[in-house]
Amino acid sequence: MFKDKLKLVPHLPGSYQMKNKDGVIIYVGKAKDLKKRVSSYFNRPHTGKTAKMVSEIADFQYIVASSELEAFLLEFNLIKHYNPKYNILLKDDKSYPYIEYIDKPYPKVKVSRYLSVKKKDKKLLFGPYPNAYAARRIVSIINRLYPLKKCDTMPKKVCLYYHIGECLGYCEHNVDLAKLKRMEEEILAFLRGNTDILRDRIIKKMEAYSNALNFELALELKKELNYIDIIADKQKMELHDFIDRDVVGYYFDKGYISMQILFLRNNRLIGGHSEIFPIISEIDDEIDNYLMNFYMHHEVPKEILIMEKESLPILSELLKTNFVNPKKGKKKSLVDLAKQNAQINFNNKLEMQLVKEEQIEGANEELKIILGLEKLDRIDLFDNSNLFGSFTVSCMVVYKNGRPDKSEYRKYKISLDKNDDYHTMQEVIYRRYYRALMEKSEMPDLIIVDGGINQINACQEVLNDLNLNIRVCGLRKNSKHRTNDLIDSRGYHTIELDPHSNVFHYLTRMQDEVHRYTISYHKTIRSKGAIASVLDNIEGIGEKRRKELIKTFGSIKALEEADIKEISKIIPENIAVNLKEYLKDFQENKKIKNTQDNEE
Repeated sequence: MFKDKLKLVPHLPGSYQMKNKDGVIIYVGKAKDLKKRVSSYFNRPHTGKTAKMVSEIADFQYIVASSELEAFLLEFNLIKHYNPKYNILLKDDKSYPYIEYIDKPYPKVKVSRYLSVKKKDKKLLFGPYPNAYAARRIVSIINRLYPLKKCDTMPKKVCLYYHIGECLGYCEHNVDLAKLKRMEEEILAFLRGNTDILRDRIIKKMEAYSNALNFELALELKKELNYIDIIADKQKMELHDFIDRDVVGYYFDKGYISMQILFLRNNRLIGGHSEIFPIISEIDDEIDNYLMNFYMHHEVPKEILIMEKESLPILSELLKTNFVNPKKGKKKSLVDLAKQNAQINFNNKLEMQLVKEEQIEGANEELKIILGLEKLDRIDLFDNSNLFGSFTVSCMVVYKNGRPDKSEYRKYKISLDKNDDYHTMQEVIYRRYYRALMEKSEMPDLIIVDGGINQINACQEVLNDLNLNIRVCGLRKNSKHRTNDLIDSRGYHTIELDPHSNVFHYLTRMQDEVHRYTISYHKTIRSKGAIASVLDNIEGIGEKRRKELIKTFGSIKALEEADIKEISKIIPENIAVNLKEYLKDFQENKKIKNTQDNEE
């Protein structure tokens, strides 16, 4: 099929891109030798996901690179740009929680997400904690033992925490700086691995409670002491250099690979991350892509221990860290431990993974057959919201090969009459697909709207005007607001769905997702609309200041909770005082109105 074209492929490093019959890139790879790698897809049999991908290849192209490093970067950038269906992307893109220590203006500890903390803030982060419960419990223990600032804002008077000795009353009292320094040193020492400090403090407080005959509180602290002893014992490692490092192990079999990453911080094993996914290309390429994706969303430690791989120097250069393949000693034992965990996870979870994939792919295939579609790689779903008769919005979510692709989700503010569902649908469909035509971006195989024939007609009319032949269906709910029927635009016939079938659950998940996304956006718009209308009534707040206040606080509630000092960072203090007074009157009037409405 590609015999003549393969003869022209050079024996050079680079990136190759596989296309389907519609010209869509379905896979991006890299190679030290393009000719050998690309030819390998067509000169030998394949199984599993690789065989499925090869069956869809209608053409290929390639870009020659000057080095293996350049080929790696090129491949990675092309994957991000095209998001091909057969490239393994990081499924869990949320960051793990960390414990954040804040020293100014007053000492405080809280649980934060790595991606939510800007590097320029130079805040002290400890973690990651794969178990969010563990992070929250440790913060709770520290707050019980040390009189840190507990409030998110600065109240005018001391609160309950001050009266029970768990806060120094930073809002009213001058605090001893030397005491703050000692407290900070102890907390940081504990977070860096010295559990003895907290143990001693808990024991002393337990004795004080016992002497005061407050045995209930003493027992609570005894439980916290046991918890610290357990995690300290489980986390202890034999390395004593206190370098932050990750340990990577992997195991592959039956066309799947299991990855295991262990997190070591301050001589402690604090958790790990594991994942199983199908192999499409060479094992080393799959691991490289996985690690690059993983460390886009997570902290890159100073050192990463890993099993032997040719690409370690390239990974070290790209991620700006030190990849090490230890041959012996304690570090080698850690890599063996990561590999052992990878194999255990593979044996325990592969069957569940296969069942899940079969359900998703089976449901997508069943829907394709029901509708008589040639292919069903991409589904666009739309939902409108005009809750409480204001701020009409519409949203689109995208499913590719049965899975949500959040990078393709879109939000739309609607400019038409807020109660006109028909024209709302027309506006959003026109905006979405006119732009797609102009940008020559990927079109869906199916559009699903949340509603019946009215919404289908609105969508179909715009598609006809744009000369687009895309199948449209509507999901109709029953009287209990549950997914009930699928209405096909071809003949407007109703397809009854078996509530126990995979395709029913598949469509329900998609409908719930687009509804969740739309309602979330609607609430955000309503909140910003409310705060904007309030700010319009304050003298001295113009367009520029209004936008900055909305960007910083986002809601009336956040403005009410903020103190004048925080608001004065954006607007002059006298205007901030007027704003706070207005907000106070605004809420009082709101309460009076609500009371009157209830009485009526």
